[in-house]
Amino acid sequence: MSRLQGKRTLITGGTSGIGLETAKQFLAEGAQVIVTGVNPESLANARAVLGSEVPVLRADSASVTAQKALAHTVQSHYGQLDVAFLNAGVSVWMPVEDWDEEMFDRSFDINVKGPYFLLQALLPVFSNPASVVLNTSVSAHLGDARSSVYAATKAAFLNMSKTLSSELLPRGVRVNAVSPGPIDTPLYDKLGIPDAYREQLNEDIAATIPLGRFGTPEEVAKAVLYLASDESRWTVGTEIIVDGGRSL
Repeated sequence: MSRLQGKRTLITGGTSGIGLETAKQFLAEGAQVIVTGVNPESLANARAVLGSEVPVLRADSASVTAQKALAHTVQSHYGQLDVAFLNAGVSVWMPVEDWDEEMFDRSFDINVKGPYFLLQALLPVFSNPASVVLNTSVSAHLGDARSSVYAATKAAFLNMSKTLSSELLPRGVRVNAVSPGPIDTPLYDKLGIPDAYREQLNEDIAATIPLGRFGTPEEVAKAVLYLASDESRWTVGTEIIVDGGRSL
C-alpha cells in the first residue's frame, strides 16, 4: 500500500492509543513518521513497536516552548512537513464544582493552546500542499454531564478546523478534524479509575452507543488516514465523526 508514500508526517500523542495505531497505519502506507509523547513507559513501548527508524520524541503538549522546539526539530529532520496529526490531549470529566483554575488552565493548555502554537510554529515548515488533521471529540456536540471543560476544549479545537482552513488554504494547507466517540484505549489507566468500576462503566458507556460497543483505535486511524492522504484533497474544514452513532 502507498497512500502516503514518501509523505513526511508528525503525530503528536503518538505513543499509545489512537496516535500509535495511526503511526502504524501511516508507516504501512509508505509515510515517514515522527511521533511524540510524554509518558516514559509509552515512549519506550512506541520505540519498540515502531522501530528504530521512527523518531519518538518527548514533547509536552501543554508547553508552548516545547511545541516551538518540536517544530524546529521537525524542520531539522524533514526540511518540510506534509502531514500533521495533532492528537495529543487529555480527557478529564468532573462536576463543575470540583474544578479549580489550575486544572481548568491545564486542560486548555494541553488540548488547545499547545496545539495552536505548534501549528503556528509549523507554518514555515509545511509543504504546499499539506494536510493537518485535528483530533477533536464528539463531546464537542453533546451535553454530557461532567464534561463541561473537556467538551469546551474540544469545541474550541474543532472550530479551528474551519477558521484555520479559511486562513491557511491560500498557503496550500488543508485543515480537517476527526471526532471520535468512546474508544477502547488506555484512557482508564490515565484517569485512575479502579478496576472494580471499569466493567460497570464499560457497560454504562456502551449502552449509550447505538452500535453497542466501543470503537477501536484502528477505526479512528482509518479516518485520519483518509484525511491525511491525497484522496481527501477536495475536503477542507470538515469533520469526520467516528462514534458508532453516539451523537444520533
